[in-house]
Amino acid sequence: MKKFTFILLGAVSASCFAPMSSADINEALANICTIVKNDDKSELRKKLKNVQDNYNLRLGDYYTGVSCGGNSLIRYAMENSAVETGTYMIKRMGKGDLTQVEKDGLALRDWAQNNGYLDKVIGQELVARID
Repeated sequence: MKKFTFILLGAVSASCFAPMSSADINEALANICTIVKNDDKSELRKKLKNVQDNYNLRLGDYYTGVSCGGNSLIRYAMENSAVETGTYMIKRMGKGDLTQVEKDGLALRDWAQNNGYLDKVIGQELVARID
């Protein structure tokens, strides 16, 4: 009987700590691009908190896996003049995450400079955060 209880306890424990499927996280992040484009900081804050609470993931953990119109979230915010959401994300991410090279081989700062966004509010926030 002890062996059966141990096996049952192990099975229950394993199911409680099983990782969430990627489909679940994709559902949780479903409309994040729209939220960023609409510059809705309140909704973005709720979405990021929901993902952190339910999946124990911070923005830097999944940032590179999210693409909006072919760009990362902060690039997308810059393109859409979404100052509130763009600066909020910059403040929430670590300096290391903000200086990483993205898919196109450019770091966020280099991309912003090449595209004329470095002198905008979001670009200035980025420079202040990484310098």
